[in-house]
Amino acid sequence: MMPTILEIIVVVVIIIIIIKSFRLQSLLLRSKQEMFGCQRFYRKRTDQLAPSEPQTFSLRAPLPPWPQGQGFALGKINLGELEAVKVSRFKFIWSSNTQDEKKGVTFYKPIGIPDGFYSLGYYCQSNDQPFRGFVLVAREIPSKSESTHISTGIASPALREPVDYTLVWSSNDGSEERLQGCGFFWLPQPPEGYKSIGYLVTCSPKKPKLDKVRCVRADLTERCENYQVILDVGTRFSEFPFQVWSTRPSHRGMLGRGVSVWTFSCNSCWVPGQELPIACLKNLDPTLHAMPNCDQIHALINHYGPTVFFHPDEIYMPSSVSWFFENGALLFRKGDSVGQSIDVDGSNLPSGGRNDGKFWIDLPSGDRKNSVKSGNLGSAKLYVHVKPALGGTFTDIAMWIFCPFNGPATLKVGVMNYSLGKIGQHVGDWEHFTLRICNFTGELWSIYFSQHSGGVWVNAYDLEYIQGNKAIVYSSKNGHATFPHPGTYIQGSGKLGLGIRNDVARSNFFVDSSTRYELVAAEYLGDGVVSEPGWLQFMRKWGPTIVYDVSILPLVLRYSMANIFIKLPVELYGEEGPTGPKEKNNWVGDERG
Repeated sequence: MMPTILEIIVVVVIIIIIIKSFRLQSLLLRSKQEMFGCQRFYRKRTDQLAPSEPQTFSLRAPLPPWPQGQGFALGKINLGELEAVKVSRFKFIWSSNTQDEKKGVTFYKPIGIPDGFYSLGYYCQSNDQPFRGFVLVAREIPSKSESTHISTGIASPALREPVDYTLVWSSNDGSEERLQGCGFFWLPQPPEGYKSIGYLVTCSPKKPKLDKVRCVRADLTERCENYQVILDVGTRFSEFPFQVWSTRPSHRGMLGRGVSVWTFSCNSCWVPGQELPIACLKNLDPTLHAMPNCDQIHALINHYGPTVFFHPDEIYMPSSVSWFFENGALLFRKGDSVGQSIDVDGSNLPSGGRNDGKFWIDLPSGDRKNSVKSGNLGSAKLYVHVKPALGGTFTDIAMWIFCPFNGPATLKVGVMNYSLGKIGQHVGDWEHFTLRICNFTGELWSIYFSQHSGGVWVNAYDLEYIQGNKAIVYSSKNGHATFPHPGTYIQGSGKLGLGIRNDVARSNFFVDSSTRYELVAAEYLGDGVVSEPGWLQFMRKWGPTIVYDVSILPLVLRYSMANIFIKLPVELYGEEGPTGPKEKNNWVGDERG
């Protein structure tokens, strides 16, 4: 028996009251701890430092010899006037800690830099993560056509020393007697026409030498932005607030040319949207020579292709697109009540154009409808789109999976679960995950797990592996969102225990993407290298428009408390049939997250 709206609202209100009461008690306890000095920021003594060269994370299995290519996995990348090399050896400089050392952050100076290359900035990372850091160092590539200043006609080098340093922040409280173990953060001041790429950290108030770092000519750089907070020193720990961020290029996706250097950004008064005083590099090589060729793409998929597990109670399985068409999927035109059968390769689908609402795909009618909704696991495969990332220094392998039908959602309220009937259902479900490969070495760096209207990047050291370097991807029951580990994930307000359930578990239902895949697009390889299937050019909906009756949902989900539940998937409120992969923002752009 379905609960009434009133019953659900009562349960929600009770949970909110309990949570708020718990939060109040936590705040009071924290205030007492701070009053008695139970938590404070402190400096780590230099005679208690970590090893100068920490152990780096390694994938579970050694990398295979990749097929021959142009510049993939050769250890260095030509960016036009600059050549970049990945350096992963570091010397410990300074660490900031609370009483829980795992919450601290450590700052490192790159060492073992090849002759002729120069540091662009230092590196840092949280202490609670396995060490897998690197920064890029660069050297100028001699060129016959060097850039010149119009006013003087003098050749302008790609790299130059800074003219000075600015002290951005120090952990020292101003006392000369307490300098030992303090950290000092320096921003290089670039010459006119140049940009700083990273910061330096020292254990002394004395400015670093100018030859310790290089600035880059402005036309060889791109704007970057703060990404994730690494360190946040609040005013209760220091006289001046201070934050350290990871950075990323502002313009990303397969057309973006910004190159992450993997240094960090730091400041005391940064405002969102404000341009940073540092930049990232820019890849001016039109050939993107470090991207993998066709043979290397297949070798990467064979080596890294994850196994996708579906829930043991899943009834809406994936299928191949051709199976979907062969088994009765119909093309509808606006104004026509009778659908048209679709060729097995989708060649009779309208291609190109835009999603104008004139066409859509739907399930067959009659007895075949339910069987097609259930999919066909035996025919299922991953449809692969390969594209440049971070200026061609990484490769994104986006793997798309098709399910003829997306099942209904389940609402979790505390310890109680409520079926939402038809809410969440729609025809034609496209989901994906993306492997990000480092083009310097060919290593798997991370995987993006798409989850309804968002998603998350997960580093290689946080993945679950099934064999060698092949990770596991879990597909959620009914909704087919992807997750890195088994369990129940709440999409909504996890703190309140209220949202849509995403249940994932290992089962006998799986697809091995390392063998069951089809390469459908890799635009950077040039026209005709990869033959795109006809159905990929269908820019309209893969299902009819569905409008749900949301009156069965609690009012708090729809009105006054909408800000709490903003992360609920749009399927709850109704969804027009989903578009195909090529109509998604991340086909050309970067992933969300």
